[in-house]
Amino acid sequence: MDSARPDAPDALSVHPVDELLPAPQLVAYGLQHIAAMYAGVVAPPLIVGAAVGLSPAEMTILIGAALLTSGLATLLQTLGVWKTGSRMPFVNGMTFAAVAPMLSIAKTTQHGHALPVIYGSILIAGATTFLVAPFFGKLARYFPPVVSGTVISLIGLSLFPVAFGWITGSDPAAKDFASVDRIVLAGVTLAIVLVLNRFLAGFLQSIAILLGLALGTLLAIPFGLFDASALDGTPVFAVPSPFHFGGPEFQAGAVISMLIVMLVSMTESTADMLALGEVVDMPVTEDTIAAGLRADGAATFVAALLNGFAVTAFAQNIGLIALTRVRSRFVVAVGGGILILLGLFPIAGAIIAIVPQPVLGGAGIALFGTVAASGIRTLSRAQLGDSNNLLIVAVALGFGLLPIAAPGFWSHFPQVVQTVMGSGISAGCLVAIALNLFFHHLPLGRRPLPPAPVRLAQELAEPVH
Repeated sequence: MDSARPDAPDALSVHPVDELLPAPQLVAYGLQHIAAMYAGVVAPPLIVGAAVGLSPAEMTILIGAALLTSGLATLLQTLGVWKTGSRMPFVNGMTFAAVAPMLSIAKTTQHGHALPVIYGSILIAGATTFLVAPFFGKLARYFPPVVSGTVISLIGLSLFPVAFGWITGSDPAAKDFASVDRIVLAGVTLAIVLVLNRFLAGFLQSIAILLGLALGTLLAIPFGLFDASALDGTPVFAVPSPFHFGGPEFQAGAVISMLIVMLVSMTESTADMLALGEVVDMPVTEDTIAAGLRADGAATFVAALLNGFAVTAFAQNIGLIALTRVRSRFVVAVGGGILILLGLFPIAGAIIAIVPQPVLGGAGIALFGTVAASGIRTLSRAQLGDSNNLLIVAVALGFGLLPIAAPGFWSHFPQVVQTVMGSGISAGCLVAIALNLFFHHLPLGRRPLPPAPVRLAQELAEPVH
């Protein structure tokens, strides 16, 4: 991999982003980045694996693939190859945006074919992302905060039923379905995560969710909800086999859903690169954005080959860089190397697979809620004083929540419609983009915002309900 930066000032003036720290610091800070994003990497395979009915051993394979491909993506993003990779301290991992569409694909696909169809759609989406990366900057204006904030909020909201399903159990006929023990264990786990976030600081605070999962798992033993059978026969080291769950299959609805996911992902990655540029005091050019998005596309394509999912930037690690002021991209590259090692040791995935589902559900409320809250934070920049923007958010949220509130709403439509609109992310994104075009880009629909003083007066005059 090429670690040289074409726009570096000179050999005697090394930007902090290009600074190579001593090995002990590289490892220590790299581990800190892993701690901050580990829970986010393993959550998507846990959710999708459960939805398609994988066994604990198969779930271990899925988790290992997520860790391995996240590490490869992070290395590509930080070190770069040719015009691929931003060469910034940019952590990549499995995107939550793809989870709801993948669950929709699983519901509308014949048993045993869900993962091959998912991987087929990811292959096409990854290749498309790589090819359109240089042109995406020209489309970014169609994804303002009113669109991106709505979609990010829907990502978190769409995942809440998953957390609640982990807590209650998936089989209503089971003896312990929604039992007091399961709900109490989930509540205690959530309380532990909240208390740790309140009283810890620095590195320990960044791993509060991991600590909560560990403590919750220990508490599950007296509840009789702990099962370590996933560790039996799990190899310590294994190299993943491409398309372990079957060769890729291609369905139009699945491909369309995943292309929409990658549009959302590219928007998020672009915003994250701009934010990271400010944090590390390095201007982000169109070439940088194109190179970063190429890395997302290439990594997503490779991830599908190795049983992983779509890849994007992890914003929480940008906050970690801002907090520690450690800006070296080689620190993040070492973190990527650690992820690869974890992915090559299935025992690491098996340890995550034995975490009881009520414990995952309790921590998931905080984890998924954080994603939704991030979208709300983005919406705070969306000029919601404009009634047009308010309508965009309102209607897009309505369509995005349809699959949760009325799961059978699209059941009599063609399968391609069921797959696309059955995902809250896809549906909400399509509606938000269409309404944004109607209100702000079509000549008949465009209406400029009033001057700021007039806008403030209008907002103050609105009745309080």
